[in-house]
Amino acid sequence: MAKRIYFNAFHMNCVVHQSPGLWVRPDDKMHLYTDLATWVELATLLERGKFDALFLADVIGVYDVYRDNREAALTQAAQIPVNDPMLLIPAMAHATEHLGFAFTGSVMQGHPFTFARLISTLDHLTKGRIAWNVVTSYLESAGRNFGKSGLPPHDERYEIADEYLEVCYKLWEASWEDGAVIKDRQRGIYADPAKVHDVHHEGKYFTVHGCHLSEPSPQRTPVLYQAGASPRGQQFAARHAECVFVSGPNPQVVGQIIRETREKARELGRNPEEILFFMYLKVITGDTEAAARRKYNEFFEQISYDGALALLSGWAGIDFGQFDPDQPLQYIETNAVRTLMHAFAKADQSRKWTLRDLAKFVGIGGGGPVLVGAPEQIVESFQEWIQVGVDGFNLAYAITPGTYVDFVDGVVPVLQKHGLMQTEYQEGTLREKLLGSGYARLREPHPAAQHRRSLANTLNVPAAHPVRSDGADSTAVAK
Repeated sequence: MAKRIYFNAFHMNCVVHQSPGLWVRPDDKMHLYTDLATWVELATLLERGKFDALFLADVIGVYDVYRDNREAALTQAAQIPVNDPMLLIPAMAHATEHLGFAFTGSVMQGHPFTFARLISTLDHLTKGRIAWNVVTSYLESAGRNFGKSGLPPHDERYEIADEYLEVCYKLWEASWEDGAVIKDRQRGIYADPAKVHDVHHEGKYFTVHGCHLSEPSPQRTPVLYQAGASPRGQQFAARHAECVFVSGPNPQVVGQIIRETREKARELGRNPEEILFFMYLKVITGDTEAAARRKYNEFFEQISYDGALALLSGWAGIDFGQFDPDQPLQYIETNAVRTLMHAFAKADQSRKWTLRDLAKFVGIGGGGPVLVGAPEQIVESFQEWIQVGVDGFNLAYAITPGTYVDFVDGVVPVLQKHGLMQTEYQEGTLREKLLGSGYARLREPHPAAQHRRSLANTLNVPAAHPVRSDGADSTAVAK
């Protein structure tokens, strides 16, 4: 039986996400990113194509590392201007029935008490179709925007994120019991006060004393995404993530990251097969290989070199404007995205990357490889990544919506014909759509479930069984 492949569309609420220079093309519509209709049309296209989710990236700083200023980022619209991704979701959810919505949210940009309520609200409004990509931020400008001199050290940011999630888990899982909301019209009682509890958290970075303001949403804790290939990032993903966003120049590099992260999850007592790994890719396709190649070459000619280096410098935390374009890359320990430097300069020993090579690679591919070919060739290429442990793909675009239209109309039918992509959606929450019936909520030994259990023990009531989206006990159907 063919292994099902998962697919997300990787996007951002801005003009240029991962293809600097292409916004000037008449067939690219991202200059309309402030128009809500642009996003509703995208969501309905993706649901027609049976995508699992729309994955929205975000940053809370500006790319000002390249040449020590933000000029290139602004002139090339390289992830600036950029609007909040969360506010797009309710309208897109209203226009769809099954498509999931994953958005990036930094632990730097708000107190966990406020953020937990935002998540619960979105999970209610989408009927349980929300995922959170947990990030710690990598742009020094983000730290300055929030009143700091810059970012905390790399590993300390993960310590902050660990505590941030602990607070959120307590609010989502431990504040309201499953039976707290009774909606008794005859007695005029909406919620049972005895089943709503204060969270008491006194930590190094956060303090909370009070109950969660939102009643339990369908998933309580959203589906959790995370990306990170550094040892500390992998440890964080192994402990918390249900979906891990990976990138790299070839299957060997990505396969190593996946194996290491799964092993760390196993050491923590988790089932590593319940963690899905999504590979970053960009697909350029056409009716024939020649047509796809012509499209690629046309895009390549329009890539902005300065826009690419603005993004690359921000990701790596290194001003690449100071180096000779033909200088071979060396791994440099940075306070930014170590995944990128690890993949290209340290882990990939198959070639010597120069700055010029990397700028071209980033300009057309963003943070990962580009597959070019006819639909059957694209599907065959997917298999190389699946064989090293990849479960699905976060598909970026060259132009939008054209890149996704080409994929939905060309590649999706081939995938479905080979049994590699869903033809109908699983019912239930996003977690159930990804993992199956009975997975509406996180299960032991995930730390979110442990918070739920600790509350039950404190109250001398049985620990909650996994709960399906219909509210029934799902012990009998849990995998």
